[in-house]
Amino acid sequence: MEHSNCAGCPLEPAERACVTDEGKGPAHCPTLNRELVDRVRKEYERPELREFALQASIQEAEGYSGRAPNNDCPVPAKPRIQEIAEFSARMKYRKLGLVFCIGLRREAALVEEFLSGKGFQVVSVVCKAGRVPKEELGVLDGQKIRPGSSESMCNPVMQALVLNGAETEFNIVLGLCVGHDSIFFQYSKAPCTVLAAKDRPSGHNPMAAVYTLSSYHRYLNRNGPDTKDD
Repeated sequence: MEHSNCAGCPLEPAERACVTDEGKGPAHCPTLNRELVDRVRKEYERPELREFALQASIQEAEGYSGRAPNNDCPVPAKPRIQEIAEFSARMKYRKLGLVFCIGLRREAALVEEFLSGKGFQVVSVVCKAGRVPKEELGVLDGQKIRPGSSESMCNPVMQALVLNGAETEFNIVLGLCVGHDSIFFQYSKAPCTVLAAKDRPSGHNPMAAVYTLSSYHRYLNRNGPDTKDD
């Protein structure tokens, strides 16, 4: 059985089975797997999930202005931080969790101030909470950011347990490292969303490298670095 490969679908959106009733798809198209689709639809009958998905869909549409039946080019109108606040209000959440990288502490303070101003109680936890030495994980001195110095490990388990203990209703991730964010998602009891993903050289805009994989970041496709500039 072929596995799903929606990223490699050769059809234009208007021709795809996931977009239109008359649409088509390759053999591996998950939309054409009616047994799976029916099983998924039953999942959305669960009241809590149904309400969450309903409000997410409404929030998706309200992120655009100029919506009309014949307008095929609505205008994106809301930054993600606004949508997070609006979605939280739609879900009637009052207590939000905020986990962040210590390198984004200033941004975290701004986010906390913004959300508090919207009437939310914010429980925030920095990545270095607990001050656990990296050596306890088996990290060698030469594998540290600054060899020869004492470094605390990022501690997503502690971040999650602090928020779980506070009984936050919705957790916001701000710039956790690759892998550390995965651990946090695993241990968090509350649903999570990402405000920003860690990407140091791009100022935390990971898509910058994706958009330029065939130009300025083409060296990433090679076995070794290419230092030539255009």
